[in-house]
Amino acid sequence: MSMRFVDEYRTGDVAQRLATQIAELVEPGRQYKIMEVCGGHTHSIYQHGVEDLLPDEIELVHGPGCPVCVIPMGRQDDAIAIAQRPEVIFTTFGDMMRVPASNGSLLDAKSRGADVRMVYSPLDALKLARDNPDRHVVFFAIGFETTTPSTAVTLLRARAEGITNFSLFVNHVTIIPAIRAILDSPDLRLDGFIGPGHVATVIGTRPFRFIARDFQRPVVVSGFEPVDVLQGVYQVMTQLRDERCEVENQYSRVVRDEGNPAALRAIGQTMELRTTFEWRGLGFISHSALKLRPEFADWDAEVLFDVPGVRVADPKACQCGEVLKGVIKPWECKVFGTACTPEHPIGTCMVSSEGACAAYYNYGRHAGRRRREEAPTPA
Repeated sequence: MSMRFVDEYRTGDVAQRLATQIAELVEPGRQYKIMEVCGGHTHSIYQHGVEDLLPDEIELVHGPGCPVCVIPMGRQDDAIAIAQRPEVIFTTFGDMMRVPASNGSLLDAKSRGADVRMVYSPLDALKLARDNPDRHVVFFAIGFETTTPSTAVTLLRARAEGITNFSLFVNHVTIIPAIRAILDSPDLRLDGFIGPGHVATVIGTRPFRFIARDFQRPVVVSGFEPVDVLQGVYQVMTQLRDERCEVENQYSRVVRDEGNPAALRAIGQTMELRTTFEWRGLGFISHSALKLRPEFADWDAEVLFDVPGVRVADPKACQCGEVLKGVIKPWECKVFGTACTPEHPIGTCMVSSEGACAAYYNYGRHAGRRRREEAPTPA
């Protein structure tokens, strides 16, 4: 399929043709579960009604690919502890401002007097440090491999310019260990994966080969437009029909097998793997997150400031963990759309622009409620 313009990836007749071809691949009597790992895919699916084009036998399951959603409450508490220091200007992406912690959010800390500011990139935070030499600027670095290179490059620039009133509170996580944890989980059966296109632009397609090799599941790295997602599903279904397990690259207009060598080099220069890291809903996962290398200790907020480092349990009513693992759909959560809304979130999945609960609430809430009401009552 050769396309040049974004609206071509949203063409109704192309989408319908793909949907028909997908339906023809369904084996009679078989149910399929395909996980889209990335939160960007989840939002595309519900914004454009992709799931409505698929046959009932195919269920799309949401994975842990929302970077805001997987940060545990204890790390958010640590961020607030740093932000409340009088000498600190604490900078963060907008989504993290409203993530609830045990004593409110960063936005609440701001209302109590903390100097918390939203930025669009770590370079914005570095500029603040240049402009405010008498204050210490901390950047809340979060995200998968997609956003890690910009943090790394900013750190290298800070060192080159000798800017010492700037540091990073690093919470970058890596996608492969999370996928492995899900595949090792006994409570979820999956038939294949729609691989995360944005992460793959950095790390390439090769790291996903273990899914096909060790777990015999097809993987198709896909783009984010509705036709991209449908083509990804079609390729997964074709592999299942042919009894193949491979990593295919649907997003070849952006993703290369080897990834982005310059981005990977910057990450390797500045960061190393943590021994373990806590994920919301998934618990502690070995070698699943990054920290700054010792030679960058002067720019490491965790070294410069005392942080509580306490593990904090999620609110009992919130089922973000099960949503992140794909065990339940957002509308199956007891507080979805009632006590928990984007305006008053209880859990992270309702906050982020990539969160599954926010996607359901914004695009599919009523459809989800209808499915729930139409479901047969258990005997």
